[in-house]
Amino acid sequence: MNIKNITVAAALLVAAGAALAEAPYPPETAFVSTQTRADVKAELQRARANGELAVRNEYPIVRQASSHLSRQQVENEVQQASSNKADSLYNGA
Repeated sequence: MNIKNITVAAALLVAAGAALAEAPYPPETAFVSTQTRADVKAELQRARANGELAVRNEYPIVRQASSHLSRQQVENEVQQASSNKADSLYNGA
């Protein structure tokens, strides 16, 4: 009787494992594109022109922000910041 119960339990375990193996995870969903081929090609050309395409392992793509300040204005800001260093609450340990 004991061997019969073990055999039935093993058969049920194998059947349950086979049933679970058939279910895809995550469930497959159909992909529907919202852009035409021409739209995708135009977007690719725009990205190439703006330098937004990564080549090799250059992630993340960081673009230099354009500045409206002159070199002299930046140097003046640096000098002013260094002169106000003593007034700061966060001037080091």
